[in-house]
Amino acid sequence: MDIHDPVSLAQALIRCPSVTPHEGGALTMLKNILEPGGFDVHRMTFTEPGTADVENLYARYGLHGPHLCFAGHVDVVPPGREDLWLHPPFAAAIDDGFLHGRGAADMKGAIACFVSAAVRIIERKGDLPGSLSFLITGDEEGPGINGTVKVLDWLQDRDERIAGCIVGEPTSSVQLGDTIKIGRRGSITVNLKVHGIQGHVAYPQNADNPVPKLVRILDRLVNTQLDNGSAAFEPSNLQVTLISVPNTASNVIPAEAHATFNVRYNDNWSRRTIQAWLDKRCHEEAKAADAAITIDFQGSGDVFLTKPGPLLNAMVAAVKEATGCTSELSTNGGTSDARFIQAYCPVIEFGLVNQTIHQVNERVAVADLYLLSQIYERLIEIYLYEN
Repeated sequence: MDIHDPVSLAQALIRCPSVTPHEGGALTMLKNILEPGGFDVHRMTFTEPGTADVENLYARYGLHGPHLCFAGHVDVVPPGREDLWLHPPFAAAIDDGFLHGRGAADMKGAIACFVSAAVRIIERKGDLPGSLSFLITGDEEGPGINGTVKVLDWLQDRDERIAGCIVGEPTSSVQLGDTIKIGRRGSITVNLKVHGIQGHVAYPQNADNPVPKLVRILDRLVNTQLDNGSAAFEPSNLQVTLISVPNTASNVIPAEAHATFNVRYNDNWSRRTIQAWLDKRCHEEAKAADAAITIDFQGSGDVFLTKPGPLLNAMVAAVKEATGCTSELSTNGGTSDARFIQAYCPVIEFGLVNQTIHQVNERVAVADLYLLSQIYERLIEIYLYEN
């Protein structure tokens, strides 16, 4: 394995079967690479009742600011049916100019690119006028409880500050460099339960069927326009994801009906205001439907937007120099660990093309790995030396 070569590194990482929450040897490999290169490496395992233990890694080179951090995850989603893959999902085969394997794009490829970039620039420049670090978790594809958020708490307890963070999520849509993520909509999940009275279907007057009431409430919610979007964000949207009735008999009116829906909200809202609105609206619709309800909320990240500054400016310039591409500054898509980091320091996301992530035959162009590593190396130079 050549630590200067992002393709060689990416292959080694892919060959570690690190399906969430197992690190599969990937963090051990990174520790063995970074520690001899002068990084102060910490391995930490976090736990929470009811969840799997998760291993994480934090490594820093340098003691002074400005401090640039690369955040990523070695955990991957399951490969699915392995017989549908052109090559075994953890073999890291190169075929027709593409590196195949689970995690190639999301996001072991980006980790390899930044590691090789950091190694090269440290060897070329010697002591840095600042610090570089890696915050690597094994819990991004899972519940996100024992990963990045707890590493950040650990850093805060050590009074360790980061000036800017780049998350290596696969942000590019069609070609490498076409998109930089500068924010994300917030996400809140609502679990709604409508209570009724169980009874025989032939005697509805002796029961209270919660199902029509739940359907009415959901219909009103789904057909409510939350907003028209904003300058940086697309409109907020509400999507029903689950409807269930705990009933096993077709001749029994159920005692309750359940629904789960998710709202992705823009910067017209905050977690507090969207939750308050949803709570008020659900109770209004329940009253109109003569329904008794129970409602609870689960948030997985508030809306955020990273404005132009040293970090974003350096990223835009590095991409432009390497590709000639003027990146779209985007806030679309789902959530990532940037939702935790944004409360700690400015954060942006930039990485490989995302067309095959989580799919059978996930792959990335070999040429893109070399180009991404070059972009990251230039980003480090601009951020640490030219700001």
